[in-house]
Amino acid sequence: MQYNVLAIAPEFPYRRGMKALQIADAPARRTAVQQEIRRSAESWYDHRLHAVLLVCQGHHCAAVGAWLGEHPATVQRWVHRFAARGLSGLREEDRAGRPRRLAAPAWANVLQDLRRPPRDLGYDQNLWDGKLLAQHLRQRYQVRLGPRQCQRLLRARA
Repeated sequence: MQYNVLAIAPEFPYRRGMKALQIADAPARRTAVQQEIRRSAESWYDHRLHAVLLVCQGHHCAAVGAWLGEHPATVQRWVHRFAARGLSGLREEDRAGRPRRLAAPAWANVLQDLRRPPRDLGYDQNLWDGKLLAQHLRQRYQVRLGPRQCQRLLRARA
């Protein structure tokens, strides 16, 4: 949903005498910017800060959501978290979900293993693949992951 900034915020400065700028292929560029924001926890935090700042300046959550490409309920949730916990309420929170099968120290050991050729660890292959990593995790760390999940881990590591 697109809003006219002057209809939502008639007090918006510079509305007279300043020409509106146009961005070529604006919908695609907006999507690209939104994807860039979602790439890191720090940019997400900044995004939330901007939303709360706009609400603090008196703008409605629906307008802020429209400007930033978020649902108004999402902006409201951020404002409530900010009101309850301050700036720390806008930081990325731990998400619920299945716990990792491999503890952080063991995962560090796996990463060290992956830096070595499989032959150095006694395998018949020269390169790691999903099937070999699944076998390695099962034998050395007693962790069962499927070959496809191991392929994803290898890709993410690359």
